[in-house]
Amino acid sequence: MNLFLKGEIMSMAQLKYKRVLLKISGEALAGDKHFGFDFDVVSKVCDVIKKCTDMGVQMGVVIGGGNFWRGVKNGEGYIERTRADHMGMLATAMNCMAVADVLEQKGVDVRVQTALEIKEVAEPYIRARAIRHLEKGRVVLFGCGIGSPFFSTDTAAVLRAAEINADVILLAKNIDGVYNADPAKDANAIKYDAISYEDVLAQHLAVMDSTATSLSMDNHIPVLVFALKDPGEHHPCGRGRRRSVPSSAKTERSRKSGLITTIFEEVSP
Repeated sequence: MNLFLKGEIMSMAQLKYKRVLLKISGEALAGDKHFGFDFDVVSKVCDVIKKCTDMGVQMGVVIGGGNFWRGVKNGEGYIERTRADHMGMLATAMNCMAVADVLEQKGVDVRVQTALEIKEVAEPYIRARAIRHLEKGRVVLFGCGIGSPFFSTDTAAVLRAAEINADVILLAKNIDGVYNADPAKDANAIKYDAISYEDVLAQHLAVMDSTATSLSMDNHIPVLVFALKDPGEHHPCGRGRRRSVPSSAKTERSRKSGLITTIFEEVSP
């Protein structure tokens, strides 16, 4: 069910999240091309962001740079790690600029802030200014990670979420949740409805890197994981309540404060 078509129902429910941080991988923006941009995918992502902001959700967005360059993967053995990571930061800035342009074409007010100073094309990251933009209904795209090498854009997403006091981190992945193995490689992979940060770290699950997961746990920021392949299929900024949460997941949620949770279909009361 596509809840974007249910505006009358959605308006009857309460806003679930007031301020969110959306993390999108760079690879996801490339779609099946695996490099650069698939603007059909970019457009769909921007449509979802617009729907969320139209509902009154304040949105910060962190985008990876893997559709152009990944410091560790592409530079290993050829380029010194620090410089390779800086190249990856510039790739994220390119992605932010592209997404910002598509959002503006759709009538969304947007600002790009970067952890590295690129004043001709983006604002420098200033926390107070970012929060002010959010309060005015502008989407803020955070580029260049945290501005330091050896830290992933997952860690940047968690850090920015903590700094802007986001209610939740929305983690857009190429798969529809958290599994105990890669479902593309293991047909018997088990999907978790809910799992604690401690278990993610103990099982070395590839949800986020360990630094990002620990930072989320320490700051008690919940993370919702959903598939980006059809961003309108499940509403990541929904109103209403979760549906069909297994009792075991409810028990786990009440026992541990920090959870990485698979996104559920949102329904009105």
